[in-house]
Amino acid sequence: MHDVMIVGGGVAGLSAATFTARADFETLVLDSDDSILRRNAHLENYPGFPAGVNARLLLELLAEGVDRADAERRVGEVVRLGRDDDAFTAETAAGDRYRADRVIAATKNAVDYLPGGVEIVDRGKPFVAVDERGRTTVSGLYAAGRLAGKPHQAIVSAGHGAEVAVTLLEDADTPFYHDWVTPDGYFTDRGRDLPPGCEELDDAERRRREDAARELMRERFAAAHPSEQPTHPSLEE
Repeated sequence: MHDVMIVGGGVAGLSAATFTARADFETLVLDSDDSILRRNAHLENYPGFPAGVNARLLLELLAEGVDRADAERRVGEVVRLGRDDDAFTAETAAGDRYRADRVIAATKNAVDYLPGGVEIVDRGKPFVAVDERGRTTVSGLYAAGRLAGKPHQAIVSAGHGAEVAVTLLEDADTPFYHDWVTPDGYFTDRGRDLPPGCEELDDAERRRREDAARELMRERFAAAHPSEQPTHPSLEE
């Protein structure tokens, strides 16, 4: 049993998982491993990468962040999502079953697996009707990214995944989660308690983390990504 289950391992789902897991919600990501972003020849217009970035590498970096936040990731295509009085149950094409208190759906335009009661909007492709914060018409079920009708841009989906995750945390009636790392004494030297999700770092720890981050990025970008370039499935033999 998990606190949060995220269906879809693209940028929206992985971004959402990072936030829920860092807030200490036991998080499971179920990913069919077919994010459309993998087809991108070179991802541009993604802040932080002024010359662009390999799309498969970006997905791996996002997944690595999810792992570092202690979320669980499994490969599986969810074919049915049901809800009873206690929780949601997801069943995969392989017959595996998983349960969670809350679910974030982030599967682009796949809607057949969703439970009854979810309002679907047809705009040439199906989307899930959500409110301004990603809540669907089923309590405890949220939708993020393209599935929620957001524009077809990776950074928009990533941001919306984060926003929906924060919405879920707020709806769970937990203390407001800041997710902010501050200099030593930023709060405590002003006589304030550290807010939930905040850390204060002394100079030595700040430098250690910065050095580790630089080294990790050097390693990840040292050579060309080894993946082959996927294309549209209709063009594959």
